[in-house]
Amino acid sequence: MIQESLLADLVTDQPGPVRLQKLVSTLKSYFNCGAVVLLRKDEQALIPIASHGLVKEALGRQFELAQHPRLAMLCSTRVAFRFEPDSPLPDPYDGLIETQPGEHLAVHDCMGMSLFIEGEIWGVVTLDALTPGTFCEQHRQDLQRCSLVIEAMLRMSRLEQDNKALRQGRQDDAQMERKLHSEVNIIGQSPQLNEVLNELSVVADSELPVLLLGETGTGKELFARRLHLLSPRHTQKMVYVNCAALPETLAESELFGHAKGAFSGATGDRQGRFESADKGTIFLDEVGELPLNIQAKLLRVLQNGEVQRLGTDKIRHVDVRIVAATNRNLQAQVKSGEFRADLYHRLSVYPLHIPPLRDRGNDILLLAGFFLEQNRTRLGFRSLRLDNTAELLLLNYQWPGNVRELEHVISRAAIKALSYGVNKADIITLHSHFFQGLSDQPVDDFDKSANISSDNALVPLKIAVEQTQRNLIRLALLKANHSWAQAARLLAVDASNLHKLAQRLGLK
Repeated sequence: MIQESLLADLVTDQPGPVRLQKLVSTLKSYFNCGAVVLLRKDEQALIPIASHGLVKEALGRQFELAQHPRLAMLCSTRVAFRFEPDSPLPDPYDGLIETQPGEHLAVHDCMGMSLFIEGEIWGVVTLDALTPGTFCEQHRQDLQRCSLVIEAMLRMSRLEQDNKALRQGRQDDAQMERKLHSEVNIIGQSPQLNEVLNELSVVADSELPVLLLGETGTGKELFARRLHLLSPRHTQKMVYVNCAALPETLAESELFGHAKGAFSGATGDRQGRFESADKGTIFLDEVGELPLNIQAKLLRVLQNGEVQRLGTDKIRHVDVRIVAATNRNLQAQVKSGEFRADLYHRLSVYPLHIPPLRDRGNDILLLAGFFLEQNRTRLGFRSLRLDNTAELLLLNYQWPGNVRELEHVISRAAIKALSYGVNKADIITLHSHFFQGLSDQPVDDFDKSANISSDNALVPLKIAVEQTQRNLIRLALLKANHSWAQAARLLAVDASNLHKLAQRLGLK
């Protein structure tokens, strides 16, 4: 019986994420269907938490209930519901279930049910099949009987999270997590990303200045917002300052304020950004762009919490947490005299490097899925998906513009599909030729940045070796038509060892 299998998973001592993944695998095996997905409700969207049978990029998607009537129907009822194979309602997983070459992509049988914890809806579980008639009324009843056990698993996972929060002195952790998901959407599961998020949660509780380092387009502002929301100052505001956009003649007034008559056009007193951020956080983006005279005044704020408005001698005190970010090499700027050494050391009390997209493995596909769903909604497609050639192309490209570039590349490819005269009611598959510019790069053009960085400094050998391993595995998969067994033979390694290595490198 399916309930007995789920109960065995429930009482087994294992981490919450592992338990939920085992849940969807058990359901898929019992109902013999194409895919099972567990989705958590977040405001007016459903976010995949665990799945078995979907393509990797699907886990990065967020399904807006207003755009997906089947999911909205499941959220509106307490009983398991089966959609007839000829239902006119579009299925959210059209084109997203793993298939063999030549198989059709449309979902033809579907059922699911909403899940509740303590009287409130937690989310839904969905089961989908490519073959009509996979599910019957007996299957629907079997799924309904599983509801109490599944909800018990979810309740246990929440209790584990709450206990962890209490041990860390964060009684509001669950509420904070919901706020983070709704306001700071950082998508990814790679070890590189998780390491940064863990560090961020640790340093957030302190009052230390944090310097976010990383290439352009890595999303440093999102990490700054997450840090603020995790900090004791989260009830206060975070003030954003783009230092690169401040005109040198107005930078002092913008940051520290001015008195009436301080300069032509100063018709009244005005507080600066630091005073606006009092008791909260100020985020200085592209701090390396600040002129030297402003850097001296910024140092005074860091040292003493003092600001002085332009045109007055009065000293004002502010209580501000400073988070700065730059894509520049500030140490090199210190040596060249472009940046004050004392300010650099004050800002970089806790430097945190945001990894480039090319080092985040399958996070590339999760982010691609998120942007594909956005464009599907915006352009009115029934379904928008990647084929294997496009996936490998995205994984092998070096992404000098990082996440921002990926977003633009996906949007261009979706619009390019329209220029080909596709029918929006069909399942649209984006092949590698839709990604103009990226396809010009040979797939065996290994990551030069793994060996030499932009300032010609050597990187750690471990990083270079791991990047070379990633590139070789990706190339072998391309030549083997995405067959892991054949790729292992091409690389002359044991298949199980290849799977373990790929998982450690963030490729699975």
